[in-house]
Amino acid sequence: MPFTLDNKLVVAISSRALLDFEEENRVFESGEAAAYMALQLERLETAAAGVALPLVKKLLAFNADGEHRVEVVILSRNDPASGLRVFHSAGAHGLKLERGVFTQGREPYRYLGPLKANLFLSANADDIRAALDAGFPAAHVYPDSVRAAEHPDEIRIAFDGDAVLFSDDAERVFQTDGLPAFHAHEAAHSREPLAAGPFKAFLEALHRLQSAESPMKIRTALVTARSAPAHERAIRTLMDWHIQIDEAMFLGGLEKGPFLAALGPDFFFDDQAGHCRSAAQAGPTGQVLAGIANG
Repeated sequence: MPFTLDNKLVVAISSRALLDFEEENRVFESGEAAAYMALQLERLETAAAGVALPLVKKLLAFNADGEHRVEVVILSRNDPASGLRVFHSAGAHGLKLERGVFTQGREPYRYLGPLKANLFLSANADDIRAALDAGFPAAHVYPDSVRAAEHPDEIRIAFDGDAVLFSDDAERVFQTDGLPAFHAHEAAHSREPLAAGPFKAFLEALHRLQSAESPMKIRTALVTARSAPAHERAIRTLMDWHIQIDEAMFLGGLEKGPFLAALGPDFFFDDQAGHCRSAAQAGPTGQVLAGIANG
């Protein structure tokens, strides 16, 4: 029987999200492809950890008992030769990665379908937009994010609500008509579940993984600018999806960074740049380039 990715949580990740390739990326973006390839081959020593590496290491811990529950695949614009350094560095950091796709500058998102990816993390904003347009949960990582807090036996992942877990339908009311209209709209529709947003599928995959018998545990949090009475619709939507969130913060416009610093997430996902900048000062952050805020 061939290997299959069915019934696994599959994370596709770019080399720059996994490893610290910021200096190399400046050469890449200069358009000097040959110089970039030469630089990578000169530096076959281990690259430093990138912002998403601790999350990847924890996710792969779900495979420690011999059950293959999580698959992490490198999906990179790097050339195949530069991929040598990526796999070498991943191994040196203790990551058992076996699969990778290297496109030498071409758009990598078209391989997300065959990979059955539940999440795509990249530092390339164009690739993230293309992945989201194709229907895959994807986030633009902030490479300068503060590294995750130390809690070795637990993965903590936090999500914004509107335009991330939920659709941006309610957010559009707020942007168009203001906060009082938003609250009135959400109160009137409090028992009507919100439509799914781009990260519902990833939350569902995490929810399935939470039931695994593993020393590694998962803790999820909803961190939203919603406040009462708009909180009710968000909670009822999650109940309708049969998904239990471990923590919920309805901040009513308060800055999210200090609350995330107290939570200590391994990753936080939000659609708005302002919230992401605040969050990146507290921990690893990815911007979901979807919804009206990114229109």
